[in-house]
Amino acid sequence: MQANDTFVEAGAAGTAAGRGDAPVGQVAWQRSGVTRADRERKNGHSGRVLWFTGLPGAGKSTLAFALERELHDRGIACLVLDGDNVRHGLCRDLGFSEADRRENLRRVGEVSKLFVEAGTVVLAALVSPSGEDRRMVRALFDAGDFAEVYVRCSLEECERRDPKGLYKKARSGLIPSFTGIGAPYDVPERPELTIDTQLAPAGESVAALIAYLERRGDLLGSTAESGQF
Repeated sequence: MQANDTFVEAGAAGTAAGRGDAPVGQVAWQRSGVTRADRERKNGHSGRVLWFTGLPGAGKSTLAFALERELHDRGIACLVLDGDNVRHGLCRDLGFSEADRRENLRRVGEVSKLFVEAGTVVLAALVSPSGEDRRMVRALFDAGDFAEVYVRCSLEECERRDPKGLYKKARSGLIPSFTGIGAPYDVPERPELTIDTQLAPAGESVAALIAYLERRGDLLGSTAESGQF
C-alpha cells in the first residue's frame, strides 16, 4: 500500500463463522419461512456491511451518511449504524473501557448481521480502534458479507479538524483514554478498501465506495443464491 494512495482496494477475505453455542435447554434458533434470498430478490440487491474504521475526526460518519444518501436515491435499502448514535440507545449502558468498547462492537456487529440477513446494506461507522475486536466482528459474518473500510487521515489532521472538541479535551487530560492520544489505534492490515480523506473530498470518496460496491455486484440483483460475492 502506497502512503499517497487515495483509494486502495485489497482482496481481504471474510471469515465464515457460526452463531456460537446457546445455553442448553434454554434457547433454540427459530427459523423464518422467509429466507435471506427471498428478501434480497424483493430488494433487488444483496445484503452487505461496510465497516468504516479510523481515528476520531477522520470522516467515517460523514462518508457513511453521504453514501447512505446516494444508495437511498438509487433505491438501495441501506442504514447507517453510527458509533455515537448507538450509544444513545443500544449501547447506552456502556462506557469506554476496553471491555465496554469490545461489547459495543459486538452488539453493533450482531445488529449489522440481522440487517444483512434482511437484505440491507449496512454502513457501520465506528472508531473500533482494536484490530482484535474488528476481527471478532468480521468473524460474525460469512465470507463476502463484510468489508472493512479504513478511513485514513493523519492524527495531526484529525486533531486540526476536531469537530467535537474531543482532542482538545483529551490533550487537557479530561478524556484520558481517547483514541489516538491516550489510547492506541490499530491501523488495519488488510482492509478491503482504504479511503484517504486528506487527499480526496467527500464526493470523490463516495464515488470510490459506489464503484467498489458495483465491482462486487452488490447493487445489481441478489447474488446470495449463486454465491458470487
